[in-house]
Amino acid sequence: MNNLTYEYDVVVVGAGHAGCEAALSTARLGYDTIMFTVSIDSVALMPCNPNIGGTSKGHLVREIDALGGQMGINIDKTFIQSKMLNRSKGPAVHSLRAQADKKQYSQEMRNVLENTEHLTIRQGEVSELVIEDNVIKGVKVTSGTVYKAKAVILCTGVYLKAKCIYGDDITYTGPNGLAAANSLSQSLIDNGIEIRRFKTGTPARIDKRTIEFTKMEEQKGDENIVPFSFTNYGKSLDKEQISCWLTYTNETTHTIIKDNIGRSPLYAGVIEGTGPRYCPSIEDKVMRFADKNRHQVFIEPEGEYTNEMYVGGMSTSLPEDVQYKMYRSVPGLENVHIVRNGYAIEYDCINPLQLKHNLEFKNIKGLFSAGQINGSSGYEEAGAQGIVAGINSVKYIEGKDPVIIDRSQGYVGVLIDDLVTKGTNEPYRMMTSRAEYRLILRQDNADQRLISIGHEVGLINDDRYNDYLDKMEKVNREVERIKKVNISPTKEVNDFLSENNSTNITTGVTLEELIKRPELNYTLVACIDPKREPLREDIIEQVDNIIKYEGYIARQLRQINQYKKMEGKRIPENIDYSKVGNLRKEAIQKLTAIKPVSVGQASRISGVSPSDISVLLVYLKSIE
Repeated sequence: MNNLTYEYDVVVVGAGHAGCEAALSTARLGYDTIMFTVSIDSVALMPCNPNIGGTSKGHLVREIDALGGQMGINIDKTFIQSKMLNRSKGPAVHSLRAQADKKQYSQEMRNVLENTEHLTIRQGEVSELVIEDNVIKGVKVTSGTVYKAKAVILCTGVYLKAKCIYGDDITYTGPNGLAAANSLSQSLIDNGIEIRRFKTGTPARIDKRTIEFTKMEEQKGDENIVPFSFTNYGKSLDKEQISCWLTYTNETTHTIIKDNIGRSPLYAGVIEGTGPRYCPSIEDKVMRFADKNRHQVFIEPEGEYTNEMYVGGMSTSLPEDVQYKMYRSVPGLENVHIVRNGYAIEYDCINPLQLKHNLEFKNIKGLFSAGQINGSSGYEEAGAQGIVAGINSVKYIEGKDPVIIDRSQGYVGVLIDDLVTKGTNEPYRMMTSRAEYRLILRQDNADQRLISIGHEVGLINDDRYNDYLDKMEKVNREVERIKKVNISPTKEVNDFLSENNSTNITTGVTLEELIKRPELNYTLVACIDPKREPLREDIIEQVDNIIKYEGYIARQLRQINQYKKMEGKRIPENIDYSKVGNLRKEAIQKLTAIKPVSVGQASRISGVSPSDISVLLVYLKSIE
């Protein structure tokens, strides 16, 4: 009988993007941490798309970086192409995305983990939670060894009872054929945790040598590379980038899919889990959007030293013979060879309504959860939850108040609030439209919103924080200077305005007024601003945004103040909603189950109406 026992401060279960950020944060804060993984080869694995960032996801990576996390630093070291998305739109939706060298990304993250003090990586499967009187005490692995801990963070990703499926082929493994974690789900159930079954999927990987790129549109990276990590501003990240390629499905592709839809595990009822609405398989897209005669297909490199290419936009679980027919109907892929088949993967996850905003389970003290086990999807969503769970596990150990990032402070706050307040019946994906204060929550100002929290927690050192303060001093000084610069209606000035399709001036105006014009910006007006000093690109961006959107920002700040008032109206922990007169039965049930901590949170619960909130406010006033 195995009686081995070890003691750590924190146990992290899983070494994906959530697990890496969680373990690094606890270890960097000085707490002895052990991170378990079913396979050392799965550390920071990118089992699906070969990129970091993208619309709204780029915001999350910047926020992880501002809190003191690793994802932004890691992708800055290992990208093979970088591009800023949505440049034609306003700054609120600008989103950085970088193609990653998958293998290098994983190796680089593993190198950081292995050389972090207080952190141990251990290959092994966690089979049980050790819980006494609703307090976590540690975990047990399949060998029987017990690892005692003051806090445990579950970051199991898509590995819990994972099952990979394409056609009639079913393998009980995690992604890329790695071992599944088959034991822990039952322990969660035994401890009263509600489990769900979700599904995600991935497209085939194809051999670069068998692609005819001449039939596709080349997608190059940006010439001016913008970093993810604020620590890399002012540093050169220039490198030779690798192109991606764009092609399209067609009517032939769609006919092949429709003719074989009965062989799709998704439509044959073989797949039980709920899939992601915003990242559907190609068969799902063809059946749901029958009016579309083509869909975009992005051919993306998996790395610098491999011929494997990712077929973005054509995720599938169709049988192998159908996959070949389908892919070979796409222009440029007529003679393509498949390296790895596309497949769907089912896995167990939890109902996130069981969590508090600090990502701790409501009914089990010291047990935290982050990433896809919480019902989210994506590397970035996982990493953001991981660092928050890591920070709060340390706060729990220290007996201090948790760090709660609210909806007005970050996309990570929106993400967590949506999960723990509204729940999700499908893999949750972050989108800019989910953030009601997105003009304030821009990716370029993530440091202004969150770096003070990272510094206060201890993940941002004094040198980095002082660099940030110096940056903001320069930003504020330049904004004030511009407001005082008067521009006279000289011929030179009006010639400049005409050249830029801007109305001439007949009287003196401030430089600020000119920058506010839609067709002008801080950089353009440099030629009529002789006293300007050279500034770093990130400082210029801040100055331009602050001046150009001053009125909109002020209006959104007023909205945030109203939001804060509602968030500030706390609800007693022991409130009995059945005693609140005139509350509807559905509201009583939802409020009792979710246990909102504030009136603001209560107002966002599905099934709780504005009239219910009015009744609740009156009741809270009566018991003050």
